Amino acid sequence: MKRLIIAAIVIISMSVLSACAENGSSEEKTTRVIAAGSTSVHPYVEILVEEYRFLYPNHIVGIQGGGSSAGIRAVRNEIAEIGMLSRSLTEEEQDLWSVEIALDGLAIIIHPDNPVDNLSIQQVRDIYTRSITNWSEVGGHDARIHIIAREEGSGTRGAFQELVMADEFISQRAVVQNSNGAIRQLVSGNRDTIGFISLGLAEPQPGMSDVKALSLGGVAPTQKNVLSGEYELFRAFLFVSAKEPEPGSPTRHFIDFVLSDEGQEILMAEGLISIRGRVNDEED
Repeated sequence: MKRLIIAAIVIISMSVLSACAENGSSEEKTTRVIAAGSTSVHPYVEILVEEYRFLYPNHIVGIQGGGSSAGIRAVRNEIAEIGMLSRSLTEEEQDLWSVEIALDGLAIIIHPDNPVDNLSIQQVRDIYTRSITNWSEVGGHDARIHIIAREEGSGTRGAFQELVMADEFISQRAVVQNSNGAIRQLVSGNRDTIGFISLGLAEPQPGMSDVKALSLGGVAPTQKNVLSGEYELFRAFLFVSAKEPEPGSPTRHFIDFVLSDEGQEILMAEGLISIRGRVNDEED
């Protein structure tokens, strides 16, 4: 009897130890990666992370906003493994490792009730320097133009400055907002406003009023026209790290998912332009 009791105790003890070991190994397999930066890239990465968590429940990716420059600082200060950028690296940032994850057009948006459908890039520049101040000067109604812009350090503002403003500067009279969503909301609520946001976010959004994306020089802001080069306002979305992530590392695992066919299909479904599409277009 004593032997049976001892044997039972041994079996129970081994089972408990085995369960503890399994739980411990499960915890050890759980990985965490932080991605921080551009508010333009942020909503797309959120959607990617949802699918990623479903496929790889032990691989956790946290997301933080703050703008492209904040993403650079987060990577440099080792707060985040991945910086999200909606602009090119500056000369001072060339020491960082980077990879292009998608292309995004930059849309110039106005209220749907505004009769203007097309502007030249020069006209957009003149509006944002306040050389043009009334919609009647560009074929619209007689009303003062209210300009809305992103904050300094934003990748969206940086792309707009580079692609539209050239050597000119956005007027200090512009109403500054800290996200694409905020600009979209203001433009959708005022017929006399103009703003610039990610092309993918200019599409109809659930629960939000519509905006109208303007053609530029007669060219509509579409993915096809971005890929062909006819629509000139587009920028790359980047992931950056302090150094190239090691193969098999949690950071590399998530980046590889984003660059995979599945990841790229998710981004295309949300209105971005796959980097694979550009490669194929260049080969043709």
